[in-house]
Amino acid sequence: MASIAGTLAAEERLGWLQQRLGEDGSVTLRAAAEALGVSEMTVRRDLEQLEQRGTARRVRGGATAVGPQTFAERHHTSPAAKNRIAAKLAELVPTSAAIAFDASSTVMRLASRLDRARDLTIVTNGLDTFAALRGRPGVTPLLTGGTLDERTGSLVGPIACRTAGQLKVSTFFASAAAIDPTSGALEATLEEADVKRSIASGAERVVLAADASKLAGRAVAVGLAWDQIDVVVTDLAPDDQRLDPYRELADLI
Repeated sequence: MASIAGTLAAEERLGWLQQRLGEDGSVTLRAAAEALGVSEMTVRRDLEQLEQRGTARRVRGGATAVGPQTFAERHHTSPAAKNRIAAKLAELVPTSAAIAFDASSTVMRLASRLDRARDLTIVTNGLDTFAALRGRPGVTPLLTGGTLDERTGSLVGPIACRTAGQLKVSTFFASAAAIDPTSGALEATLEEADVKRSIASGAERVVLAADASKLAGRAVAVGLAWDQIDVVVTDLAPDDQRLDPYRELADLI
């Protein structure tokens, strides 16, 4: 593993570690410390942060990459950031329209913030999201159908994609496992990426929600390319420097 000249800032180190985990599946304290030019204790603290964000699992001597997480695991990751995002997303939801929610825990938090809904049809491939929407005044929730992915709690596969591809919605609210300024929104599974592309194909507008930990992250599959994404909503202030690589790619909220 080649050494990096100079010492990287904390967020740069985290991005480097995420890249190594995404490409190699694991990283050791010794190798990372040598490559980054920092102490093993510094790398250990960085890996603790990645574990808290749900993108790494610490093991003796280093860490391994985290694969697809269950909905419950994702739901308890970065709750404060996701709540800030949900508050911003709520301002973008129409009172009467057909819209779509993905199966993410970030977008699911919108379910409790639909007080202005009058005649809102919401299509989703998430069982937990569907359950959260049921009984909400002014909301008619619909499921795409499909095969349940036990790893993530999402409905995926040919039926889900076929149904999603036939939908015409005003806005698709989606999240991602990671966001890359070159590739777009990345997903933990190929199947989830397929469904999101199918829903986006029939949406007039795509709103992508992601907390700061997902910026410049890594995952196995490209879900939505930048030419499909209209708005990016994060927990950061719009003028935060961490959003600079994305300013020419989409509107930032």
